[in-house]
This record gives sequence, structure tokens and C-alpha cells, in this order.
Amino acid sequence: MSKPYPYFISLDEAVGICHQNTITPTIEVIPITSALNRVVADDVVAKVDDPGFDNSSMDGFAVIYSDTTEPPVNLTIVGSSNAGTGQLNTIKSGEAVRIMTGGPLPTGADSIIPIELCDVDNNVVTLNESSKPNYVRKQGENFAKQQTLFSTGEVMTPEKIALCAAAGVANLTVFSKLKIAIISTGDELKNLDESLDFGQIYESNSYGIEALVEVYGHEPIRYPSVVDDIDILRRNLEHAAKNYDCIITSGGVSMGDRDFVRIIMEQEGEIKFWRIKMRPGSPPLFGSWQGTPIFGLPGNPVSSHVVFRALVGKWLSSCTKSVDSVSKYTNAILDQDVKTQQDFTTFRRVELFDHQGELYARLKGHQGSGNIAGIAMSDGLTKILPNQNGKKGETCRIILL
Repeated sequence: MSKPYPYFISLDEAVGICHQNTITPTIEVIPITSALNRVVADDVVAKVDDPGFDNSSMDGFAVIYSDTTEPPVNLTIVGSSNAGTGQLNTIKSGEAVRIMTGGPLPTGADSIIPIELCDVDNNVVTLNESSKPNYVRKQGENFAKQQTLFSTGEVMTPEKIALCAAAGVANLTVFSKLKIAIISTGDELKNLDESLDFGQIYESNSYGIEALVEVYGHEPIRYPSVVDDIDILRRNLEHAAKNYDCIITSGGVSMGDRDFVRIIMEQEGEIKFWRIKMRPGSPPLFGSWQGTPIFGLPGNPVSSHVVFRALVGKWLSSCTKSVDSVSKYTNAILDQDVKTQQDFTTFRRVELFDHQGELYARLKGHQGSGNIAGIAMSDGLTKILPNQNGKKGETCRIILL
């Protein structure tokens, strides 16, 4: 019997459906000291020129270039210019001003001679080479006052934060962090402060998902794991839907009689799609619970991690009109055949190595979807598309971990 929602679809189709069902966070103003990994919600405009005045990029002497074209040349030292000085010197032909890196360029000067190319005797400097006009940092050459530095959707990095400070920007308008509830399910799961009985395992998925949410710049709220009881699950989902912006569950989305996340979503929620043609991680669902977006991730730890990177992270980025800046890619040559499945996108754990100047990838560890050690100790994940074969010698896209 056909499903009343898209079923067993391609990864691209799943991403597309998610992007059609985004939410828009509120915006807030924060200091740049709190801006790491935050997403800009309005243009960031420079308040000053950079540099704010012509200055020297070297320690040496500020001179007039036409005086220096036939070295050696003797010039009279008529002053000095240091970084931070509040007074501007003036020179005329035949004169030089001693200048430090960052010092304002004197009026009339257009060139710098580095100190190591000079000989100094009292108030006379001998230039042994021609001076260098390119050692002058021109006002506004890095950016100009009122120039737009960043636009909506830019993710703030340490370098971008430093640029804001240089531009006199102390506060940023950013998208507020989405509050994301994380609920792991399963009778076998135990908390880290509990001892294990036979058949039980420590719950780990919520910790990995929590860290991924934080990397994407949002706020995770990790619930205690939920046993396989549909009433308890319902209460947790209702609480999460009332208090948070999005729900991510782990486990309970496959085809079994005790996969209660899938069952309760079929009976009481709204499913946008279920199951994706990807390996590992084919069982996920996406939909809405009482108006709140919900991702149901697989219970196997590798699957939950891979689905987050392939799907949830891209949805989070689309909510803030940004690109997925977390996922970094490279290309590598496959060192061995990688098992693929027709029409599926294949993510396999690999280690990267250099061979004769070329980057290669080989499978790392056991590839079972329950082996979290394999992904934790790998360099990346293959992203072999449905129309690729994964054969030794092929160039493959790698998601760096």
C-alpha cells in the first residue's frame, strides 16, 4: 500500500522538502564577543576607513620617490612619525622623516625606504636603493567607511569578528539561536551515571547531536532518554513542542512494532517524508508535531550522525538564510572499491593519506552503523552519489570530520 507521504526518496528530494518547511528565528543584537558561529541577520557596515590614513608598512624613512631614483642619495632627517602619533609631519624635496610601521605618512611623502637599506649619520640618511611606493598603506585600501562587510546569512568566524572590531563595529544583529530539543528513545539505553545490566548500553546519540547543534550555532536541550512507551514518548514530545523550536529524536523510526516515534507520528503527527535512499541512515523521518518541526533520526549512532550532517545541518542553515559552513569538503582518490547500492547516496568512513602528491581515501574500520568508534577515528565520509560506482581509482567527494 502506498504511503500518504513521500516514502523512500533520494537525499536531494529529502533536503528539498526540508528547505520548503523551514522556520524563521527571531533576531537580536549581541556584542561581537559573543558572535562566534552566529549568523548575521542584517548588513554589517564599516564605521571607519581602514587604514584610516596613509601609513607605512615598514620601519624606515618616508620620502619623496622622485628624490630616490638614482641612489645613493643623501636626505636631511626633519622629524619622526610613530604609530599612534597625533601630529602629521610635512616634508619637501631633499628631506626625509623617520617612520615606524603604522606611522602616518607625512604630507608630501609618497614612498618608504626600509631602515635596512639606509645608513644614518646624525641628521642625514643615505638611501642605498630607490624607495618603495608600495610600502605605503593607502587610506581605505582594506575597506571604506559605509562599506558593507557582511550580509544576511554570513556565519561569524574568528577572522570575521576581528574584521568587525577593526571596522569599529561593536554589536551585531544576528538570528537568535534556535532552541532544539533532543530526545533519545530505547529500552536498552542507560545514563552515564548508571551501571549496565546485560543487554543495556550507554546512551550516546544525544551527546553527539547536542555537540552538532552547538557547532551550527544553536542551543540544544537534551532530554533524559525515553523508554519504548508511546504514552511517555507523547508527553515528552508535547513538552518539547510547547517549549522549543525544533525536536530531534533518536531511535524508533524504522519498521518494527516498537518503533514508536514512527508509529506516533503516523497516528498523531504530520510526516513530510519517511526513509531516504542513503547508506547508512535510511530510516529517518521529517515532519511536524503539534506545529513544531521534528526530525526522527535512526538509533544507530553512526546513522544518526551521518543523517544530521547530510540533512539536519542543511535545514538549520536554510532557516538562517546561510550556507552550511560547518561541512567542509575535499576530493580524494579511492584506494579501494567502496560498496554502494544503486540509486543510493553512500557515506563510508575513511582515512586520508598522501601518495606521490595525491590525496587518497581508504576505508577506516568496520563500517557497521553501530560502530561510533569508526567515525570518531576517521578523517572523513565519502559522499558517493547515486550515479557513481565507488570503484578504486575514482575521485570521490569527502566530507571532512
